[in-house]
Amino acid sequence: MEYNFDEVIDRRDTDSVKWDHARDVFGRDVLPMWVADMDFKSPKPVIDAIVKHANYGVYGYTYRPGRLNEAIADWMQRRHGWKIEKDWIFYMPGVVPSINTAVQAFTKEGDSVIIQTPVYHPFFVAVKYNGRRLLRNPLKQMDGQYLMDYEDLKDKLDMGAKMAILCSPHNPGGRVWKAEELERFGKLCKSKDAVIVSDEIHSDIVYNGNKHIPIASISSELSERTITCIAPSKTFNIAGLSASAVIIPDETLRRRFADTFKKTGINTGNLFGIEAMEAAYTHGEEWLEKLLVYLEGNISFIDDYLKKNIPDLKLFRPQGTYLAWVDCRRLGLKQSMLEKFFVEKAGIGLTSGTDFGEEGEGFMRLNFGCPRSILEEGLNRIDKAVKSLQSR
Repeated sequence: MEYNFDEVIDRRDTDSVKWDHARDVFGRDVLPMWVADMDFKSPKPVIDAIVKHANYGVYGYTYRPGRLNEAIADWMQRRHGWKIEKDWIFYMPGVVPSINTAVQAFTKEGDSVIIQTPVYHPFFVAVKYNGRRLLRNPLKQMDGQYLMDYEDLKDKLDMGAKMAILCSPHNPGGRVWKAEELERFGKLCKSKDAVIVSDEIHSDIVYNGNKHIPIASISSELSERTITCIAPSKTFNIAGLSASAVIIPDETLRRRFADTFKKTGINTGNLFGIEAMEAAYTHGEEWLEKLLVYLEGNISFIDDYLKKNIPDLKLFRPQGTYLAWVDCRRLGLKQSMLEKFFVEKAGIGLTSGTDFGEEGEGFMRLNFGCPRSILEEGLNRIDKAVKSLQSR
């Protein structure tokens, strides 16, 4: 099949958070490159599956068919080399609800939970809003990449943490953790009997020379304490369909998670989310392979553009995700002024680095999951604004 990722699709007036809500967020019209969804059409098999069911004209209660779990299990084996059992899988309305459910199921109010900052901001919310104590285990910067700080992690675990939330691949830094990094992280958690919640929503968006490894696949010791959260939402651009899954190999943890989830009263799925999820995991692989080539081209385009035109901005080259973590510290602006600069001077909507924690000071996150012409327009706007700033 032919795939045209250069096609520009007008998403305005579609109730898109990324495009239609941007004016409310940024206070003016901007080129939106913030929210982590892509501007590409989903794979044709996904669209066909949704349209087919839409044409029935009846949208009654639905359930999760057995073939959905089979599709998820086959995908995990095929893409990530992890053989899972179908009864380990829970269908969930999203990864964020999954993380919140896990926090409620495996910790009590007042318990400590570790997150590795800078990191996806709903992690903060899941800990604090559930009355748990937040412990930061800041990542270390080295040569334009992030590394785990194991000494600090050990110190935080020694403080009695009951859970550690892992972002794998990492958002916003784009790191794809190596097996030895995950194993060391897992062993430390095991030594203090801490449950691991692994957000692996970006696990399918991984570039050449890197391989995503589900932390639960490393050993039986880690699988029996890990809750793995996955979804087709980022991979196939179907975040609006509220479809995700949680994989829990350990029967005791599975039962506790299920008991907590039952308290939400959510016992049915989104009809179109279920159809899309099954179609994506069954028939979407060819599309994904083409997408990865295109996205990697976008990474090189950003890197080359910044080095040639805006050397004061430095890209933390992502090994995974379609999110660029851009170091803007050489501009010499405080974060509030940096945010204002990109909106008012460049006319572009990015995510502020401090949304991911205080460790994101001086950084901005740019979503490059878009046609290259839009990416180029965004970079041209930034280039013009930076040159104007420097000419003062």
